[in-house]
Amino acid sequence: MLIFLLNRLFQALITAFGVLTLVFFIQRLTGDPTALLLPETATQEDFEAMRKTLGFDRPLIEQYFAFLGDMLRFDLGKSFIQNAPVSEILASRIPQTLQLAAGALFVAFAIGLPLGGVMALMRGRWLSRWIMGFVLACQSMPTFWSGIMMIMVFGVWLKWLPPSGTGSFAHLIMPSIALGLLSLATYARITRSAVVDELGRDYIRSARARGVKMPRLVSKHLLRNSAIPVISITALEISQLLAGAVIVETVFAWPGLGQLTVQSVAARDFAVVQAVVLLGALVTIFANLLADILYSIIDPRVRLGSSS
Repeated sequence: MLIFLLNRLFQALITAFGVLTLVFFIQRLTGDPTALLLPETATQEDFEAMRKTLGFDRPLIEQYFAFLGDMLRFDLGKSFIQNAPVSEILASRIPQTLQLAAGALFVAFAIGLPLGGVMALMRGRWLSRWIMGFVLACQSMPTFWSGIMMIMVFGVWLKWLPPSGTGSFAHLIMPSIALGLLSLATYARITRSAVVDELGRDYIRSARARGVKMPRLVSKHLLRNSAIPVISITALEISQLLAGAVIVETVFAWPGLGQLTVQSVAARDFAVVQAVVLLGALVTIFANLLADILYSIIDPRVRLGSSS
């Protein structure tokens, strides 16, 4: 276990280093943000003075090593666009994104997993076909389109829910559904495939031949043995939720990390963009590491060494 964890942590450090390097150099290709900080009446002398203050007058490689040194000290720097430490900016936005991600995961789990199980247990029947149609519709709808449609129907026409913003549970409902629909479809399909695969195994046929009722088989065997594919896809879905939050938070004016990312990219706020991307990479790396560890807990046949 210790060797496995050390190996995975080493891989995580290499991945984080690669992400930092890519973000640093790609952002510099978008142009110099100094002009955005100065009024239109600023002179060339003002421009050069500001570049020197920000450190953009130094060679690119020197800026890069200075950036890596700051990261090693856990210094995320300061946003000169917002005139505030990056850590404070992130701290003010992270709770909102966590709320939205938790709501989306609840939608995906609470609806997707039962639907997948029903499709597997009733495959070939009309109910399974209807559910599959619903799942395919959820998978086909673009996130921005489903969000806009919900705003028009439930926020503008019916006035059941607030169309945008935050502040109450009602504000969370539509963004959570819009963000969670694709994950719902993914969980439903993966659960169906896993349960169908388990139903065809010898131990299930033997148990049913002995008269074991299906509810007992589901609770004692099927749920546990079908969990590994679900855990595996959860690590990927967390990354998908972080990416989808950029669109959903923009559509619903939700003040989270997604909206912050869009605003920071448009303003060339390098420090904030770097911090958000690094945070997303670390969350994804941790989710995959946790999934690998859970494999061995749920199914002893899975060897940690093989997943490294």
